[in-house]
Amino acid sequence: MSMLLHLDASARRTSFSRTLSRAYADAWLAANPGAGYVHRDLAADPVPHIGEAWTELCDHVLENEITDIARYEEAVLTPARREAWAIVKPLLDEVVAADVVLIGTPMYNFSIPSSLKAWIDQITFPKMSLKGRSFVVTGARGGAYGPGTPREPYDHEERYLRDFFKGHFAVEDVTFVHAELVNARIDPALRHLRDKHEESLATALETVSSLGSETRS
Repeated sequence: MSMLLHLDASARRTSFSRTLSRAYADAWLAANPGAGYVHRDLAADPVPHIGEAWTELCDHVLENEITDIARYEEAVLTPARREAWAIVKPLLDEVVAADVVLIGTPMYNFSIPSSLKAWIDQITFPKMSLKGRSFVVTGARGGAYGPGTPREPYDHEERYLRDFFKGHFAVEDVTFVHAELVNARIDPALRHLRDKHEESLATALETVSSLGSETRS
C-alpha cells in the first residue's frame, strides 16, 4: 500500500504553507484511493530536541557501521537510550513507510522553523539512505527569494533542505513550491507588490494540486 507522510511546521494554525500542503495532500489522496496517510503537526505537537542519549544511539550506529535502518534498535543498550529511542522509533517508522514525504513549511529568518529542524535531527543517523522516496516541500516566504531576485542569496530554506535530502538521504526527487511575498498583505512597504503575491499564491495552488494528482505510488 502506498503511503503519504504529511508534515506541517508553521506556527500559524492557518497559514499559506499549510494551505498548499493540504491542497497537495487532498489531490494525492484522491489520486491514490486506499493509500495510507499520516499527518504530523510539528508546531502543535512538537518533536523534542535531541539529547545526549540520542547522540549515543548515533555514535553506536556509526561505530558499528550499521547502515540498515532496521538494525538501529541494536543501539538501545541503556535506559537512557531506550527513552531516546521511544521518541525516534515512531518518527522513523513513518518516514521509512512513506513513498512521499510532504512538508509544509514557512521560511523563518531565512531558514526553516526549529520545529522542522528538531524532526530532521531526530530521524537522521549516519550514512542513512532514504533513496527511492519523493519529497515535496510547500513553502511560504514573506519576500521574494526566487532565482534572479535580490534576496536569492539569503534563501537558506530551500537550499538547506535540497542539499540535506540529497547529501544525507540520497534523495534527489525533491520538489519545492513556494508562495512568495506573503508580507505584501500586511507590510505597507510591500503593498505595491500585492498583485505579485496573489499571482504567486494562485500559481502555487495550481501547481501543488496538479503535482498531487499526477503522483501515483
